[in-house]
Amino acid sequence: MKIAIVLGTRPEIIKMAPIIDEIGKRGIDLVLLHTGQHYDKEMSDNFFKDLEIPAPDYNIHVGSGSHGKQTGLMMQGIEEVMIDEKPDIVLVQGDTNAVLAGALVASKLHIPVGHVEAGLRSFDMTMPEEINRMAADVCSLMYFVPTEESAINLLAENISHKKLFITGNTVVDACFRHLEIAKKRGIEEESLANLDIENMDNILTLTMHRAENVDDEHRLKGIIGALEELNDMNIIFPIHPRTKKTLENFGLFDKLNSLEHVHIIKPLGYLDFLLLTSMSTLILTDSGGLQEEAITLNVPALTLRYNTERPETVTAGGNILVGSDKEVILENARKILEDEEFANNMRNAKNPYGDGNSSILTLDAIEDYYNKGLLKIESPEDIMSSFNRKMALIDEDITVEDFEKENQSLIHMIYDNGVMKFPASELNLKGMMITYDCFQ
Repeated sequence: MKIAIVLGTRPEIIKMAPIIDEIGKRGIDLVLLHTGQHYDKEMSDNFFKDLEIPAPDYNIHVGSGSHGKQTGLMMQGIEEVMIDEKPDIVLVQGDTNAVLAGALVASKLHIPVGHVEAGLRSFDMTMPEEINRMAADVCSLMYFVPTEESAINLLAENISHKKLFITGNTVVDACFRHLEIAKKRGIEEESLANLDIENMDNILTLTMHRAENVDDEHRLKGIIGALEELNDMNIIFPIHPRTKKTLENFGLFDKLNSLEHVHIIKPLGYLDFLLLTSMSTLILTDSGGLQEEAITLNVPALTLRYNTERPETVTAGGNILVGSDKEVILENARKILEDEEFANNMRNAKNPYGDGNSSILTLDAIEDYYNKGLLKIESPEDIMSSFNRKMALIDEDITVEDFEKENQSLIHMIYDNGVMKFPASELNLKGMMITYDCFQ
């Protein structure tokens, strides 16, 4: 078996590192392709080296550009590699343009696509990431979903449960793996080292880069107003260049930079940032990935958004959506700082993304598919004489697996007292309402 992995950004590399490790441990052939959409070859190679994973076999050096231009160039470069390498499966991770390009190219070449971190939905179609993740899911054969909630999103989009694998999220594997590397290496960025964070109390780590926040003066004023009043916290803000530029354009940067308890520093490397996150009392962010990392590292998170494709972190109790409302931000930050029981409940929230074995479960599923001859895309050979979609209330003791065998069917949705359930093969259906597709 040969597995190809398409990577485009640092978060993808971070989250796929444990899977790359597991592929190596199993002696499976690996083709690593990097689109180079964010940074130059030297920086990229150094990043792979820092994370102790192999350098890419291919780097197509797409660089930055419009969504259309960047995605088109990626597709051209990825197609050439896939035609030459002929992998058995192409893995993509997340919701970037590289994910969209890799999934489209592979599916059109009839190469199975495995989407790692599939099924996430913010239900916000203004986000390019939402378009990318939905399109990638349309193209995929195997879906490695972090939680049952993500799986249900895909069931609602008519994806067969037989293609869904609830693996947890590789972010957990990655956090544990990379924090050990970071601790071994120590802080390298001078601006962070100079803050002496190991002896600093009440660290609030702030990240803010999404257009809906940084391009909106009203929202920025609300957030900065809250930061101004949180003067008993040490706010560390590795600022994104685009965020700095918009703050300057709105005349807000100097105000923020003048606050003694706010430490604005240049963007940090991943390992330095991971150390900072692990030492924080509170995370204030509009990042998706950081919501996952915070709950994995037992750090309470307040998310500067009104929706999230990581709702499990909110349900679990480790994350609160606060938008850009000054009073809501202050109220929740104060509770974390002053109410020990409240803070501990957030710190001890059960991680919905698993225990750190996501990469093992992912490779187990791929090898099983491969060994059963399911890792292929072919035209159907059997003529379907009839197809019916039915609904039924089940009044007998019968599992999902047995019901599907007896009725030559595929269960689509299950409702247990109005609550949707994932159709795990061993689930007993008695007393539940189901919808199912019946094939003849």
